[in-house]
Amino acid sequence: METLSYETVIDAPLQKVWDILWSPETYSQWTQYFGTGSIMKSDWKVGGTTYFLNHKGEGIVSTIDSLDEPNQIVFKHLGLIKDGTEDTQSKEVMEWSGYSEKYFLIDFDGKTKLHTEIQTEKEWEDHMNTGFTKGLMVVKSLAEGVNLTSV
Repeated sequence: METLSYETVIDAPLQKVWDILWSPETYSQWTQYFGTGSIMKSDWKVGGTTYFLNHKGEGIVSTIDSLDEPNQIVFKHLGLIKDGTEDTQSKEVMEWSGYSEKYFLIDFDGKTKLHTEIQTEKEWEDHMNTGFTKGLMVVKSLAEGVNLTSV
């Protein structure tokens, strides 16, 4: 298991950054680098169910381990969903079940320091690095009102 972390300072208040991270309208924009058609469905309850899905409805089954809006959220990944079926018990899933994905938003004199950490397998490290590095640039540009194509 690898623990990867990413950080950026965004010239916007905590709640605005939070809303950009988790609003259905903007979530798919910043997560586009993880795959096609990224959406998140959640009941927003600690211990509830959260799905991170592609355009086919396949992806990761998770739960919220800790939630303190707009300061932090911790997801615990539990399994996969494929062909409409949840898998939380196979040998493949059990090798990484329980891995976390954490988001911390810290007020920095009216700006927001966004710190993320994810646990992943070594084989996914490049994919995660690309996704988070490019994705957090999108979060920053949306929050600051900057058009990425003009930068």
